[in-house]
Amino acid sequence: MTLQSGRPIYSYMAKPKTTDDAELIKEWPLSTAATLGSSVRAKGILLEIRARLPLAVRKSLEIEAGALTLAMAETAKSAFRAASSVVSNALEDIESLPVIPREIQDILTISTTERLRWLSDGRLPSAGTRTVKLRGRARKITFHVFDPRVVEDILDRDMVTVWREEDAEATAEKRRRAALKAKLTRSLKTKAKTPSKLDADPDDASRSKPLGWEEFCRDGLLR
Repeated sequence: MTLQSGRPIYSYMAKPKTTDDAELIKEWPLSTAATLGSSVRAKGILLEIRARLPLAVRKSLEIEAGALTLAMAETAKSAFRAASSVVSNALEDIESLPVIPREIQDILTISTTERLRWLSDGRLPSAGTRTVKLRGRARKITFHVFDPRVVEDILDRDMVTVWREEDAEATAEKRRRAALKAKLTRSLKTKAKTPSKLDADPDDASRSKPLGWEEFCRDGLLR
């Protein structure tokens, strides 16, 4: 991702610091409303905020125990203050950050197939699409994103269980109809192969004699 306009760019390369040897440390706890109880979502927030930081200091921001942690050396006070400001500003509206596919699958504990099915039939409403360029590749991919509050509502009302029950009932109904159709098809084929009494014995002269034939023969008119 490109850096937003107006963001400060630093010409030096800061050495990554851990919280053990860094002298400047600041933490921002992530609320459940932001992460929706998902570690995948928390990691996504980290990556989203890192993308807004200068490349040289991105690795200085980590996530530990449900909190974002910025750790830098004492000599990088200016960069530390600038990075802290970026993180603080980004977190102001982080709870409204759209939920991406891998996050919603982790939050709702659903499969890719379920996500695509429910997205297609409208049960899982899309909040729009997002296009990103894959790292190291020329092509871009576009995918649907989801409103975090809608996802939270689905989670709270346990709609996934309801949808799975609906899908199971629909599948059972399709199988019942398919079985009935197959049975009807077999019945029609069997009936078509069974000859009628008239067709079974084409040489049966008794069915082709005209009325009065017996009297006609008895009178010897054909002799």
